[in-house]
Amino acid sequence: MPMLATLVDKPFEQEGWVYEVKWDGYRALALMNGKTRELKSRNNKSFNDKFYPVTEAIRKWKINAVVDGEIVVADQESGISSFGSLQNWRSEADGQLLFYVFDILWLEGRDLTKLPLTERREMLQGVIPESDIIRFSGNFGESAEEFLEAARKMGLEGIIAKRADSKYFPGIRSKEWLKIKANRRQEMVIGGYTRNEGSTKPFSSLLVGVFENGKFVYTGKVGTGFNNKIQQELLKRFKSLVIKKSPFAETPDINKPSRFRPNPPLATATWLKPVLVCEVSYAEITEDGVMRHPSFEAMREDKSANEVEREKEKHISEILKETQQLSEKKIIVAPGKKDRKTFLNPKDETQVREVNGHSLKFTNLSKIFWPKEKVTKRDVINYYYQVAPYILPYLKDRPQSMNRHPNGITGKSFYYKDVTGKAPDWVETYLYHSDADDRDRNYLICTDEASLLYMASLGCIEINPWSSKAQNPDYPDWCMIDLDPDKNTFDQVIQTALVTKDILDSIGVPSYPKTSGSSGMHIYIPLGAKYTYEQSKEFARVIAKMVHAELPKFTSIERIVKNRSGKMYIDFLQNRPQATIAAPYSLRPKPGAPVSMPLHWEEVKKGLKITDHNIFNALDRLKETGDIFKPVIGKGINLEKVIRQFET
Repeated sequence: MPMLATLVDKPFEQEGWVYEVKWDGYRALALMNGKTRELKSRNNKSFNDKFYPVTEAIRKWKINAVVDGEIVVADQESGISSFGSLQNWRSEADGQLLFYVFDILWLEGRDLTKLPLTERREMLQGVIPESDIIRFSGNFGESAEEFLEAARKMGLEGIIAKRADSKYFPGIRSKEWLKIKANRRQEMVIGGYTRNEGSTKPFSSLLVGVFENGKFVYTGKVGTGFNNKIQQELLKRFKSLVIKKSPFAETPDINKPSRFRPNPPLATATWLKPVLVCEVSYAEITEDGVMRHPSFEAMREDKSANEVEREKEKHISEILKETQQLSEKKIIVAPGKKDRKTFLNPKDETQVREVNGHSLKFTNLSKIFWPKEKVTKRDVINYYYQVAPYILPYLKDRPQSMNRHPNGITGKSFYYKDVTGKAPDWVETYLYHSDADDRDRNYLICTDEASLLYMASLGCIEINPWSSKAQNPDYPDWCMIDLDPDKNTFDQVIQTALVTKDILDSIGVPSYPKTSGSSGMHIYIPLGAKYTYEQSKEFARVIAKMVHAELPKFTSIERIVKNRSGKMYIDFLQNRPQATIAAPYSLRPKPGAPVSMPLHWEEVKKGLKITDHNIFNALDRLKETGDIFKPVIGKGINLEKVIRQFET
């Protein structure tokens, strides 16, 4: 993923910064190695076919490198890029494609990301080919204010300021790269459209919004910027997305008068699944978060709806203060917070470590847990130490159903639920009476890093928490749809997951996918501990039935295995007390040492494999993405509101 810039409120003058044009196009990485030539979008979609002239140009570029740039359609006379023209580009008859390159990350086997920006750009400029399409995006020496004013007059989107000594951090929104817009523009998600009474237009305005803390928040009506042709094309795209209820967290009053339109024409709304992204320009944002004088610019095909958040300008004074502190020379430089490394040393078979004030003894550390991959018990404990900051929010204060594999994935395993008289005194427990066998059990409660590593030391390759906390045991924090294949392909699992998402989207329910780490996928819905297990289960049952109705040929909701006829089980019964599935970021005792990995929905597509995320690469991904599953333990949905949609 490319490095991203932080939006700031105004230009500034400070030594050590360079300025570039902010091109109005699609960000793209050119990956060139031998015969492999790939053009990728910022969210890893292929541009190879869509912008084939650029693809052909990089195929002719005699170089092995990774280059960062922007694809634009340039006006033939002024050279100014037009995002609308790019969005509508289908062939060379629609305009001249250019690929403005401004950074280089890798060259002939050498990683350049740790070099200063100025050195990287010198190296890039030295390898630019003679091409009608590939262009070097140069620096400008004017003052920032003069440059921005010139950009505004020319109709450019804005300017980019970069620290001359900045390194390149893929996927990070850096404060050492700043964007300053000449005009206010923002990606918005379309949640509906209106038609005014008596109007002959296909529609009168778009109803748009952004996602904030998992909610779809209304930001205004867009009634200008499109002609009849664009409107007709949009209506065709809207046809399959129509839903009965408003997708917005709070339904907007589309007939509300304003001081600019005290007597607006009477309008009716058609609601849409919030999946289409467009770009909108506007004058300002009012105190209630609605745009003034918005105008439609174009549809955005390179961004997913769940990526669209309200972009807020940072005060430049705060940003410069932070970056100045980074660059000041100091006599003593603190090492700062570093990524976690290994917890146990690579040699000693028995080691004792202090964790959270408790002494833990780790033994038989060279025991092989994955024979083919040569992964040891030591590796498992090191993994859980490193992943602890990410996995603990999903384990803390939850009873655990421990599945122990003391001799690795090829040995016998067993569930270890009752720790009465067996666990150390400092381990917290939860007393649970089972009506099924009339027994009391003391479940281990994971409270911190020490209890997590204690479980790992017992050979718990996978970590299986309850969906509820000990303090609120009857109220789960999430609802789960478990896609459990039998004789199905994983592509069918993916297809089923996407159908599940579409159904949940249509009723305004956010959902978060992860690989099971075994053979299926898990889809989580945040509940916020507001509903019982029974309510969670029955809601999941409704969703499972709807998914099965869409895909009856290869899915089943039959509980009894023999009645499924080899079909994929859409399991909603995981939403009952004590039922567990592997936690996010948990290892699984399967070949390849896979991890149950949370995914962005755009990653759930054909070609995804369970083993794509494993003990060897999971932490690298987490360093890049952070914990994308956080909304699962957030406020939760309004289940009553969702159910009312079914009743209507």
